[in-house]
Order: sequence, then structure tokens, then C-alpha cells
Amino acid sequence: MVDKVEKIPHEIQPSRLDVVRFAQITDCHIFEDPQGCLLGLNTRDSFEAVRDRVLREEWRPDGILATGDLSQDASPESYQYLADEFKATNIPTFWCPGNHDNPETMELYLSNSRVFAANQILIGHWQVILLDSSVKGKVHGELADEQLEFLEKALKRYPDRHALVSLHHQPVDIGSHWLDQIGLKNAKTFNRIIEKYKQVKGVLWGHIHQEYQKSVNGIRYIATPSSCVQFKPGSEDFSAGVEAPGYRYLNLYSDGRIESIVHRIDNIEFTVDYSIKGY
Repeated sequence: MVDKVEKIPHEIQPSRLDVVRFAQITDCHIFEDPQGCLLGLNTRDSFEAVRDRVLREEWRPDGILATGDLSQDASPESYQYLADEFKATNIPTFWCPGNHDNPETMELYLSNSRVFAANQILIGHWQVILLDSSVKGKVHGELADEQLEFLEKALKRYPDRHALVSLHHQPVDIGSHWLDQIGLKNAKTFNRIIEKYKQVKGVLWGHIHQEYQKSVNGIRYIATPSSCVQFKPGSEDFSAGVEAPGYRYLNLYSDGRIESIVHRIDNIEFTVDYSIKGY
């Protein structure tokens, strides 16, 4: 019997045997209102520009990882919009919730023949694990005991597959005081678990609305810009960044290597109201 956390692994065939390709899109902050704006930026417009850029990739991704804060208001309408837009790409899309999301509403509306609530993907020589770090009513993240147990069970079950672990909240400090206060509260526990399993090659997240990478104990820690507004790196307090919306393209090789690059939207001018001091 599959419990409420563990789901049947979703298996997909990669387009090539030697490499698995994913696009990560995160922090879309879609509103119920099609004209809804975050810091003055229409988040549907920026999301569609990012999605269209993904579709112009030379090598079509095998899947899309949508890593939370997909909605700003957790409305059914926002998730239905995203379900329709992701389905239109014809690329299998997998999501995990963020602090602005409602996981129960996501389950109901963000699901169709190309969009999946799976928390484990088996593809090529890899498994991708998606965790729910959201805490109801809170901005910070925390992995419930059931999530940590599922993580360890998934890693034990497939010791011969390289692993990429995805979640919304950052499991390491990034040097931005206000963001470090609202990261993953039980990050030490999470990191102790993944460091026990040598097949874990990377951790992928959103939440911080900026590009970030570092390696610790052989594990790549990777964050990706928002598909809408960015946050200024290294800021003490809330501060919007000047960078354009973007996403990350990842190559996961059969030998365990990870290559990735951030692409930003450079052919459209987006207007952000930098006078706003919160979101």
C-alpha cells in the first residue's frame, strides 16, 4: 500500500542514454487575476516568456521541474492556468509546493496528462526526488518526519541510481540575512541524511529568486532565478534585484556529472517597482 507521502515512482524514458535533460522553472507567483502583478511585474507575462524560451532550447528537455511558489494566492484559477500552460509544452512536468502554495489545491488542479504530482522520477541512470518543504501559514520551510523518511527510503531503494533532490526552501545559508531567516529550518538533519548516500549528486531549489551554486562534500547545491521578480544577492533586508526572469537548464550525465546553465529573458523589457519593500 502506498502511504500519503510515498507515491508510485514516475518512470520516463530519456531522449538519450548518456544524458538526462531537465528545465527548472520556479517561483512563478501566478495570481488568480490574469493582470496580477508582483512588484509591478505581470507574472503571467514573465512566465509565458520563460516557458517559450524553454521551448526554443536546442535540446528539448526530458522534463520540467517546477519547484514551488508557483502561485502567489494559492487560487484554483492560478493552478488551472499553470496546468494548461505546462500541458501545452507537451513536456512532462513535475512540481513541489512552496510557502505561497496550497498543496491540497495543487493536487486538485495542477494535474493532467502532462503535469504530475509525483515525488519520485526514475529516468535513465537517475532518480529525481521532490520533497514538500512547505509549512502551512509560514514563510520558512521544514521537512516533516514523513518527508525525511520518504527521502531516505527512496535513496536506499535505488542505490545504483544517481540522485537529484529537489525542494522549495534552501538547505544552506546563502549570505543574505533576510532570506537565511526563512530557509529550511531542519537543514542540518536534511544534509546529514543526503551526505550518507554517495549517489546524491545535487540538491535543487527555488525560494531565493536568484542564481546560486556551491559544492559541499561532493554534492552540488543549486538555486535558480524566479520566472518573475529577482532578489538582490547578499542583501541584509528585502531588496529586489535588477536581473531578468529566468530558468535553469540541467544536463544529468550517466556518470553522475551535473552541468547546468541559467538562461534569462533578454528580448523583452519587464518593469519592476523597486520602491516596494516586500512581497
